[in-house]
Amino acid sequence: MKPDLFQAPDYYNLDDLLTDEHKLVRESARAWVKREVSPIIEEYAQKAEFPKQIIKGLGEIGGFGPYIPVEYGGAGLDQISYGLIMQEIERGDSGVRSTSSVQSSLVMYPIWKYGNEEQRMKYLPKLATGEFMGCFGLTEPDHGSDPGSMITNFKDMGDHYLLNGAKMWISNAPFADIAVVWAKDEIGRIHGLIVERGMKGFTTPETHNKWSLRASSTGELIFDNVKVPKENLLPNKSGLGAPLGCLDSARYGIAWGAIGAAMDCYDTALRYAKERIQFGKPIAGTQLQQKKLAEMITEITKAQLLTWRLGVLRNEGKATTAQISMAKRNNVDMAIHIAREARQMLGGMGITGEYSIMRHMMNLESVITYEGTHDIHLLITGMDVTGIPAFK
Repeated sequence: MKPDLFQAPDYYNLDDLLTDEHKLVRESARAWVKREVSPIIEEYAQKAEFPKQIIKGLGEIGGFGPYIPVEYGGAGLDQISYGLIMQEIERGDSGVRSTSSVQSSLVMYPIWKYGNEEQRMKYLPKLATGEFMGCFGLTEPDHGSDPGSMITNFKDMGDHYLLNGAKMWISNAPFADIAVVWAKDEIGRIHGLIVERGMKGFTTPETHNKWSLRASSTGELIFDNVKVPKENLLPNKSGLGAPLGCLDSARYGIAWGAIGAAMDCYDTALRYAKERIQFGKPIAGTQLQQKKLAEMITEITKAQLLTWRLGVLRNEGKATTAQISMAKRNNVDMAIHIAREARQMLGGMGITGEYSIMRHMMNLESVITYEGTHDIHLLITGMDVTGIPAFK
């Protein structure tokens, strides 16, 4: 892998909209990615393994629940800081950002928002440092875009709950210490349960042979008559809106993260085009390559403005699910197109592990699908503007 020479594009001087704290948080994450992720990530992606040695560092840069209040071990940062951290981590690799996103938005967020004080104190400080790692069980083998039809369920056995079912495509599952699992009670109401590794009947088989997110650990969650203590139920919210609230937070982070992947592809292609000589001049001096680069920087700039404004709305508590949905869909679609164009600009070198582009391109095929597919997000926007749901 070549040395990490990344320089972030800021065509519209968006840094002027950031506070000193925002910039400090971003620079600290960027420096850590250059030092700890870039030198090893290609090797781990090639061997399809998550680099567990980076977990402690992820915690130190605020990669785990940076917006969680300080009293629970978080950094107490705002939503724009969270977004910038996700951007920088995904600039390194989408799989590493997935680990961070899941821990932050899908494990810590529901315990903070829907849990009680005892649950917050028990789990959040250890999750914030990475001493505990978590995963989020919503998607099932037969229920992806339609999570409300899930069949994972639990029964009240008097002194405990009995949990049965299975979840699929779960980031962090193979090594997670806890899982926030969404299941139906006896009347069909969805609740969140904290399931701990070591509970009898709970297994997490790993998913192999992925061409995407290879440096991320993916697995299943299997529940075979798992006895879950009653104090592990998240008491403060139930119904499908509970897991969807977590997805709002995660999708918001992805909208920022995708910009990081796009920036890395653009920066790599720009540098390569200036150095690559064909027909006696740098290919950066040809019209078609300039067209590609001009379109890339335009789309990145638009995405930056979209997420910054969304971050302000999140900070004010005004961002809607549909607004977050639009940014997730737009930015991931933007990033995947930039990755493909950048790959072409590098020619044959673009498919090698010497550059990050092909890895980003494969990773983004997962990112465009998870946390709501591209098409489902289009339908969310469609429903929002017309008032008519078109899901079925």
